[in-house]
Amino acid sequence: MTFALAHALRLWGLDGARHELAAQRENEVWKVSDGTRHYALRFHRPGYRSEAELHSELAWMEMLGKAELLVPQPVRQVDGTLLGRVEGRHVSLLEWLDGRPLGEMGRLAPGLDAEAMGHTIGAQMARMHDLTDRWTLPSGFQRPDWRRSGLLGPDPLWGRFWEHPDLDPEQRQLMIATRQRALAGFEGFAPDADQGLIHADLVAENVLVDHDRVAFIDFDDSAWGYRDFDLATVLVKFIGQPEYGRLRAGLCAGYAVRRKVDPGTLDFMLLLRALTYPGWILSRLDEPGGRQRSTRMLDTALRLAGDFMEERLR
Repeated sequence: MTFALAHALRLWGLDGARHELAAQRENEVWKVSDGTRHYALRFHRPGYRSEAELHSELAWMEMLGKAELLVPQPVRQVDGTLLGRVEGRHVSLLEWLDGRPLGEMGRLAPGLDAEAMGHTIGAQMARMHDLTDRWTLPSGFQRPDWRRSGLLGPDPLWGRFWEHPDLDPEQRQLMIATRQRALAGFEGFAPDADQGLIHADLVAENVLVDHDRVAFIDFDDSAWGYRDFDLATVLVKFIGQPEYGRLRAGLCAGYAVRRKVDPGTLDFMLLLRALTYPGWILSRLDEPGGRQRSTRMLDTALRLAGDFMEERLR
């Protein structure tokens, strides 16, 4: 056990707890067990989130969990605080949630019904947004802003997608033209876009399925944004897959039980969601599998950008 891990466990009174590395990508995550309960100990990546942003993420999850939404519940340290600091890195502890991922890389896990799962996810997402809209934000609440400028401005939160090195000149021009058109006509393409706090990363790997229940995990990228963007994030990696149509139908039907879904706004948010990924992968191209992931992300973004620009000519 490293000194940092031992120090972190001590903050929660978990000295000597069993532990194993669960993930080491954006954050370093350890699965910890005290013999009766399991936890996720997160070492947050340095410089990615401010202390205020991390406190805000934890406060939001805590509120949702108390309202009985299935999300990881933050665990307070011995001194009653939620966020620790070890060797210059922020650390937090969450309750471990069981379940299997909805899928991986745009493929639904075997044995799952796309429409039924979509309906369950949509209903839970609508409930999450309802609870959030009724919540009084704690003082100093801060999260990134994934609205118009954060998605399409000169320096998007996830990078300048139109500068991806694998774009040929024609593809780069398509990305530039798509961005310009989307910026210029934003309000027209999403006239009734509902705004508020969103999870912003409900890809299949971050939706855990346990029988007929679903849990949402990994709120690391939660932000101010468009609610249809949350729906789009569930769907975008399934574009081109056989289950896409049934997943979308179920997702929209489940969400619409409580909140409005506009198909045109959702289509526009699918485009914007797809455009973010070529920017995100820029700093990860040399990671294992980075080039393959980049190819898939570019293919989807270019496909939706082409469809978007063709609409202008009709």
